[in-house]
Amino acid sequence: MKCVLVAEDEASIRDFVVINLHRSGYEVIEAANGEEAIKKFDENSSDIDMAILDIMMPITDGLEVCKYIRSKSKRIGIIMLTARTQEMDKVTGLMVGADDYVTKPFSPSELMARIDAVYRRVSLTQDMVEDEKASDSSIALNEFVLDLRSHTLTKNGIPVELTQVEFQIMQYFFSNPNAALDRTDILKFVWGDTYFGDEKVVDVNIHRLRNKIEDEPSTPKHLTTVWGMGYKWMV
Repeated sequence: MKCVLVAEDEASIRDFVVINLHRSGYEVIEAANGEEAIKKFDENSSDIDMAILDIMMPITDGLEVCKYIRSKSKRIGIIMLTARTQEMDKVTGLMVGADDYVTKPFSPSELMARIDAVYRRVSLTQDMVEDEKASDSSIALNEFVLDLRSHTLTKNGIPVELTQVEFQIMQYFFSNPNAALDRTDILKFVWGDTYFGDEKVVDVNIHRLRNKIEDEPSTPKHLTTVWGMGYKWMV
């Protein structure tokens, strides 16, 4: 059963999200604030596939909940709910581990399209792990090794902690070394053809990856920018 943790302090919005999730076949665990969300996550972490977190929640805000969940699981999909004026919070949410964000007010179709896209990625990641267990396949580029079986990246033999989104971005780059990859193509590969968010989500994840893999993130030598187009993995 597909299971989603919904943390939203406004009861009317939470009810709206829950109703649409139920209609689409999801099981839902509800929380009215950040502290309750963390408690519900700890009690049901093995069952939860996704979390939908409002940023502005009492006691503990959604960003803190996102950081907590991501520290416990790289697998779970996370979507942040933000207000139109919370532009910096959107970026911050992606930087602390969210996969996507939905801006209030939102329509049922937009909400479910984003949720379904993230859930498909969660499911695909698990399927890929199962399919690749027998192959022990990996891609080695200089000091980096991307293991497709265990979904891990190492640099000089040292593990680099990646979220599922970051791993899929790296998989795309490692499959196309020295090739300039358009932001739109990266979006399609990782988020799917039906994703209709903006390209900022790619840029923020690239920034996050550089902080993890580059010796000097401000002057990257591996994950470089192709101005006016996208990015390239240099070998």
